[in-house]
Amino acid sequence: MLAARHRMRAAGEFGATIRAGSRSSSPRVVVHYTPGSTRTAPARVGFVVSKAVGGAVERNLVKRRLRAVMKEALPELPDGSCVVVRALPRAHGSNYETLRADLLRALSGARRRQKLR
Repeated sequence: MLAARHRMRAAGEFGATIRAGSRSSSPRVVVHYTPGSTRTAPARVGFVVSKAVGGAVERNLVKRRLRAVMKEALPELPDGSCVVVRALPRAHGSNYETLRADLLRALSGARRRQKLR
């Protein structure tokens, strides 16, 4: 479980990250990333898992797995950065290791693209 200070909740935060951030995708997830700003807030993460992924049980399972992966990756993110992780329909039925590999690949791609801006 992510600590409350690392969770993104407001729709405005999601929208700002998606609009201004760099985007990278893998077969099961899309990651939007904005780097840390001058503020000293902790890195924040938000998740979007639509009904296209499956029923409520499957969506919650996918969200729990994605949260666990991001909990591991949080120490590598700079303070103030924001990440939105959107699960794609192919995430349905994926095991933890597959989701982990896809999410970490997409996150590193988004961070690399942001540096090129």
